[in-house]
Amino acid sequence: MQKNLGEMSEVGKGIRTLQEFLQSPKLRGGLGEEVLKEMIGQTFPKNAFHLQYAFRSGVKVDAVLKTEAGLLCIDSKFPMENFNLMVKGETESQRNSAKKQLISDVKKHIEDISKKYILPEEGTMDFALMYIPSEAVYYEVVNIQELSNFARKLRVYPVSPNTLYAHLQVILVSFEGKDLETKSREVFRILRAVQKDYSKVEGNLGILQKHLTNAFNMMGNVFSSFTQLGQKISSTQSLGGGGKKEIKELGS
Repeated sequence: MQKNLGEMSEVGKGIRTLQEFLQSPKLRGGLGEEVLKEMIGQTFPKNAFHLQYAFRSGVKVDAVLKTEAGLLCIDSKFPMENFNLMVKGETESQRNSAKKQLISDVKKHIEDISKKYILPEEGTMDFALMYIPSEAVYYEVVNIQELSNFARKLRVYPVSPNTLYAHLQVILVSFEGKDLETKSREVFRILRAVQKDYSKVEGNLGILQKHLTNAFNMMGNVFSSFTQLGQKISSTQSLGGGGKKEIKELGS
């Protein structure tokens, strides 16, 4: 038991070290972007999304999905510092203060996403996704009514790793449906072309049949004429042979 407790203690130290390592917003943001990249990359073909997509203003969004309705922007840089303070605050006053600051930070982040990434003039959809890399933070955010109303008003919708995956699956199904529709259209186009070719071949066969019938009839006529000509030649030879015999007899 002492050995197992010692191993658990080492695991706990490792987790604390990782948590301290991820205190850096830059490192945490980079990890969130990598997870987002991996999820999208495993769900969609490479030509269906862009990472670090740049707009004309020079602003870059973490990920963009290409859909029939436009570009769907996904931001993964979420402010989490005050969430940690809200959870770990020693007093209720500290926790309440951190919660107010979290609401303020998230509102500003929502405003930034709305201004930077909802750009119908550049082909985006009229809403964007705010990726929150932690399920715990996500559920805290969506359960704050003030934030939910504010996000809905600016058409910025929060998603977590699990809910983003569900969103991606829905979009993927629409992609597959569109692909099936495109392939069906192509099949019908080919069938219509085959039908036209069939009509052409049918017409050509009709003409060929007429030519063959005419040729057969002509061949019959020629053969009949040829037979009659042979008979006439044969009868002429018979007449020639009889004339010679008569001349011979007269001479004797």
